[in-house]
Amino acid sequence: MQTSILLVTLALMALSGAVMLRVLRAKDGPSPPPSVNKQRSRFIWCLVILGVLVSLASLRDWPHRSAGSDAMIVKITSGQWWWETDTAEIPLGQQVEFRVTTEDVNHGLGIYDPDLNLVAQVQAMPNYTNKLVHTFEVPGTYQILCMEFCGISHHDMINEFDVLEESK
Repeated sequence: MQTSILLVTLALMALSGAVMLRVLRAKDGPSPPPSVNKQRSRFIWCLVILGVLVSLASLRDWPHRSAGSDAMIVKITSGQWWWETDTAEIPLGQQVEFRVTTEDVNHGLGIYDPDLNLVAQVQAMPNYTNKLVHTFEVPGTYQILCMEFCGISHHDMINEFDVLEESK
């Protein structure tokens, strides 16, 4: 998906640049000297190149990137008003791919560290499994909370799991 977005962005930038050049070269009045046209063309191409560079820099790895082959798979299912995970313990430093779905309405899955700082989030949707890849760097008890109001007991949608250091 990320590659598709990049290609569409680049194509639209090239099209915008071509349209801007065409407009600047339109002969509605007296033609400017060739040096002015050359400066305008360079300016437009600099803008296009800058746009490409900004796009490439901003399209870094997203949280829903693919997990490595050694990633731990954790399945999370939700419903009104609960979260269910297939594991309660995750090793520290282990890449985890959360596979998140719901049985009823949309829910926003937020994973909070022991200090209740949001560390990762993804949407839980009926009939669809979203993937969220994360590596935990701090041990402790993490909470899963719903981030999208889903009904009267929304505030009760809490689950926990522990991120544990390897025992020596």
